[in-house]
Amino acid sequence: MKKTILLCLFLLIGIAAIGQNSEHEKHKNKGKFFVYWGWNWASYSDSDIHFTGDNYDFTLNNVVATDRQSKFSFNDYFNPGRITIPQTNFRIGYFFKENYTISLGVDHMKYVMKPDQLVTINGTINIGNTTYDGSYLNTPIQLEEDFLRFEHTDGLNYVNVELYRFDDISSWFGIDMENLQINLTEGLGLGVLYPKTNATLLGKDRSDRFHLSGYGSSVGIGLNITFLKHFFIQTDVKGGYIYMPSIKTTNTSIDNASQSFYFLQNNILIGGKFKI
Repeated sequence: MKKTILLCLFLLIGIAAIGQNSEHEKHKNKGKFFVYWGWNWASYSDSDIHFTGDNYDFTLNNVVATDRQSKFSFNDYFNPGRITIPQTNFRIGYFFKENYTISLGVDHMKYVMKPDQLVTINGTINIGNTTYDGSYLNTPIQLEEDFLRFEHTDGLNYVNVELYRFDDISSWFGIDMENLQINLTEGLGLGVLYPKTNATLLGKDRSDRFHLSGYGSSVGIGLNITFLKHFFIQTDVKGGYIYMPSIKTTNTSIDNASQSFYFLQNNILIGGKFKI
């Protein structure tokens, strides 16, 4: 997937370079809207997950999780009916100043607890389960299927507002073309988490529903290559913090989980900017 997009990037740069000269007008961004779609690769820090409900209250320590990449296919990555199967990014924004944008977007990540891992547990379980009932104090436990499966796979949806700065750095690369511009982007974001959590816990009814679960913040930096004045390809690195105090784990309202962790995204984005 990455190789395919990078090849397209070099081809577009070549197309934009045809017929250019060294005298051109500076691109004007103020007043333009932009929109992009893209894909992300994510990683997460270990997380303590706290579970509460009827006759149980316990914490699993340093739980390991990964993202879930979809194998590349044109059907899954470009079919409008299947575009949420991969991990994706969508954003629409506005240049309110020449170098500053405000935007609203969704980072559709996926978070999957590593199955059958060994962690430690603190707390109590008293639900009539002879295997897991008891009191725990830093006790090792293996997260087998009859105990817990836990993931945000449709997905870990970070709905956020971002404030970003764009700076033309074409001259750094010796580029002086009207239809090709290289920009450095950097900024920060704030938002909420609206995951669809798929969890099975201690044999209880499976939960698999969207729920407003918490909030997050992020910072990022990227490289934006604009060609023919209106189209761009962008690569970003974004890091942030997520806190979710209200995660639905079963179909019973009293059952709840909470967790917090850091994330890191690598993004490849395709978009355009225009005036209305």
